[in-house]
Parts: sequence; C-alpha cells; structure tokens
Amino acid sequence: METVVSERPDVQVRVLQDRESLSRAAADRFLALARESIASAEKFTVALSGGSTPRRLFSLLGTDPYQESVDWKRAHVFWADERAVPRDHPESNFKLAFDTFLSAVPIPTANIHRIKGEDGPDKAAKEYEDDLRSFFEIQGLPMFDLIILGIGEDGHTASLFSGSSALGETTRLALPVYPERSGTSRVTITLPVLNNAAHILFLASGHAKANIVAGVIGEGKTSGQYPAGLVNPAHGSLEWFIDKDAAAKLSLPR
Repeated sequence: METVVSERPDVQVRVLQDRESLSRAAADRFLALARESIASAEKFTVALSGGSTPRRLFSLLGTDPYQESVDWKRAHVFWADERAVPRDHPESNFKLAFDTFLSAVPIPTANIHRIKGEDGPDKAAKEYEDDLRSFFEIQGLPMFDLIILGIGEDGHTASLFSGSSALGETTRLALPVYPERSGTSRVTITLPVLNNAAHILFLASGHAKANIVAGVIGEGKTSGQYPAGLVNPAHGSLEWFIDKDAAAKLSLPR
C-alpha cells in the first residue's frame, strides 16, 4: 500500500505501509536517480545520513538487484554529517553505511569520501570542505545528485539543531558542531549545501516521529521552526518517504 500526499505544493510525500515498504521504495528511488545521473553526467553523487531508519535501505543496496544494478565505479558517496569518532566506532555514520552496503558493492575506495571524525570537529570539517571543493571543482556550492536525510524528534536533520548558529551559515560547506550539553561533537554540511541538491529524500518511520513530521510537512505553518523545515532545494526536488506510523498526524486522503 502506498499513498501519495501533497499537503505542501513544493513537497511530495509518499506514505508506505511500514519500514520495510518504505526502505524498498527508497531503494528503488536511489537506483532510478543513480541510473539517471550516470546516464546524463557519467557519475552519481550521493550524501548519506545515519540513524536507525536508513539501515534497512542500506542493507537492500548491498544485495541484488540493487548491488548489480548500479554502476558503482561511477558512484561517489559522501555524508551529510558524522560524529567525531573513529571510522570503526559503533556511533559512526560511516561504519553504518560501510557495514551494511559499501563493503558489499564494487565501489572504488577513492569514491568513498568519508568525514574523518577522529581528527576532531574543526579539522575534520575543514578537510571535508576541502574535499568537497576539490571533487566538485567549485568555489561556490556543490550540487549533489541526491542527499538522503532523516529527522530527529526535535526536528533536527543532518547535525543541524534548533537554535544553532550553524543554521545561519551562508558560505561554509561544512561546520563543526559542539553539543550544548552532553553528547558527541559532530561535523555537518550546511543548509546552503542541502538546498543546492538536485534531489533531497527524507526518511521517517515510527510513531515517535508523527508529531514532528506533521509539524514540518503538515498543513500548519510551523515548519520554519525546525531545521528540517528549512530544507527546501532551490532548484531540485524534495521528497518524503514515511511509513503509516510516522504519518499518523497527517491528513491523509480516505
């Protein structure tokens, strides 16, 4: 079962039965965009996020038919954010993607653009920004073919949190993020980079996300209160893939 909802004209929302259906639909979209980008530009650039929701999506990408249907030698994988931890740390977003699919597909090591969290937030952010500018060969903003994002129950996305000065950044591509209270420091790409993407795909599942999903993409006018609500690509598409539980507070067609 799938329902396509458009509570906002600039957003496509696809409601799937459960996380498994959501993950398979997202994997199909990943495959379609990869093929499209490689056919038109001979490469595919994607930035990934961590969290529990994309885990199943990543596992699917590491198995057939996706494993053999993407020209991985032309794919370049980046990250939307990373914790300031080593690559083998349980909280590493890189480790999640590597263990679930990157280790299973024939992607060249040089095509994996990791944020080196073990170097500390400031150095890692600078190195990552340098990598982005070098790879995309630009002085302005890179344009990713696809960025996959999640949303926290507080409305954060990537490592952009409410009240953070990072939300006002206009020139940097990547920033260090230091938690106000306890927690692990991070590196995140900035809103201008997110909003320059060709395609943004948000994933959300579970009852715990229902309130924030409604706040960001529902009929109300509260989306701007949350970092996730500030993601609105200037020239690209914005899609949400959510399951029925996460969509519980939306006004769905009967």
